Amino acid sequence: MATITVTWCKSAIGYNKDQKDTIRRLGLRRLHQSVELEDTPAHRGMVHKVQHLVDLQEGSPK
Repeated sequence: MATITVTWCKSAIGYNKDQKDTIRRLGLRRLHQSVELEDTPAHRGMVHKVQHLVDLQEGSPK
């Protein structure tokens, strides 16, 4: 299964609560934390919603 790596790069302070909730639902808890997720339309949609706060990399980092 294809994967994407999402890294939280910018603080969510000052942004809407739904964007903060999206960051949390992606599994991110701390700034500069990275998570590896399956490449699904649902995950892509969440990343698109907070694209100004996160960095996206295709595939697994190795």
